[in-house]
Amino acid sequence: MTLNKRFRLKYQHKIFLLFLVLSWLLTACFLVFQYDREKQYKAERLDEQLQLFNMHMSDALENGVSLADFVAQTQLPLSQLRVTVVDSAGNVVYDNSTHSLPETNHLDRPEIRQALAEGTGYSLQRRSATTDETYFYSAMRSGRFIVRSAAPYDVSLSELLAADSTFLWFMLGVTLIISLVGWVATRRIGRTITRLNDFARKAEAGEQIYADQAFSHDELGEISSHIVSLYAAQQKHYAMTLQLEQDKTRIKRQLTNNINHELKTPLAAILVCLETLTEHPELDDDQKSAIIAQCYANGRRLQSLLDDVSTLTRLDEGKAVIEKSAIDVNEVIAEVVAEYTGHGYLPIKMDFAAHIGMSGNRALWDSVFRNLIINANAYSGGTQITIEIPDNRHICFYDDGAGVPDEHLERIFERFYRIDKGRSREQGGTGLGLAIVKNALLFHGARISAANRRPHGLHFTISL
Repeated sequence: MTLNKRFRLKYQHKIFLLFLVLSWLLTACFLVFQYDREKQYKAERLDEQLQLFNMHMSDALENGVSLADFVAQTQLPLSQLRVTVVDSAGNVVYDNSTHSLPETNHLDRPEIRQALAEGTGYSLQRRSATTDETYFYSAMRSGRFIVRSAAPYDVSLSELLAADSTFLWFMLGVTLIISLVGWVATRRIGRTITRLNDFARKAEAGEQIYADQAFSHDELGEISSHIVSLYAAQQKHYAMTLQLEQDKTRIKRQLTNNINHELKTPLAAILVCLETLTEHPELDDDQKSAIIAQCYANGRRLQSLLDDVSTLTRLDEGKAVIEKSAIDVNEVIAEVVAEYTGHGYLPIKMDFAAHIGMSGNRALWDSVFRNLIINANAYSGGTQITIEIPDNRHICFYDDGAGVPDEHLERIFERFYRIDKGRSREQGGTGLGLAIVKNALLFHGARISAANRRPHGLHFTISL
């Protein structure tokens, strides 16, 4: 097996050998065809020359001129030209090459048969039974006779009828050039095949693939480049997916720890309240009411935290099962604003220059603006909230409050991230509101960014 592998031809060499065989075979066929065609062309030209002489001799025969005198007085087109006249029965009535006329019947001669059938005929190279020499025969029918002239097949006639050797050498040169071009072309193909083979070997071994080397600018090179680029992209995508899964696992672990920490605070407060009520039954009604109110507030905070965690979990794990329907975003905003108008909330101004309709989840869009409004009311310290829709691809939400320190802007959408932890807990916040906003928008293929306004306020931009 090792020996067979060692002497196995490369794909490049196989292609080149096939190309070489086909090109030389094509050249050989063309040369043979061209040689026969040129030889036939020269034979027809010689036949035309002899037929012209035959026609003059036919005229002399019809006018009663002695054939011997005609041949003696006329300049022959070729030296040592043999002139023969045969009657319709095939008998030779005149022949200038012999003193005694041949007695054999000439109807079986190919040029005679062709002349009788078509009027004229010729035979390229045939040995005469009378003189035992080789001639080029040209015959013409004239009344009841056939006039035939024959040129002896000597060296001069052979050279006259031979094909031009210049064309042969020209074609051989062209074929050599084509073979050289074929070598260059198959070498380029071979390099592409070799690189594809190396790619397959690396892919099989699980090595890192980089699409940083350019292939040849042809169909095979483009296909190879697409294959390598696609595999490299898939490999990169797999690495990114693996990294995302690892990040997801890390986030889940961090979320679990944060939830555990966040649950302890309200739960501990509830237990303290219940323990106080249990151990001190002598407390008056006002004190008991205050403790129960505190217990209720921490219970609501605990419920809010569980609701937010449930929403995030549904976004993380249940995207495929969250139902979508046709919704009117302008209508959703108007309904949420109506709910938060008055009752101690900041006034909200709406400025809709465009209309946004889409396929999405109404409850998630509701949670987006609900959390933004709650966040602005709790932490902005401003006097007004504004919601604008300048076009059908952007929604702007901003307030005129204190804004957020620049170093915190990139992290405000993280889960459980708080700028002022003490104040956030006092306001009853869970630290998940803006994280829910971000993930709900990501579910709809949108993104949100935050920036401080000048002179004051925080500006959120939702880009669809």
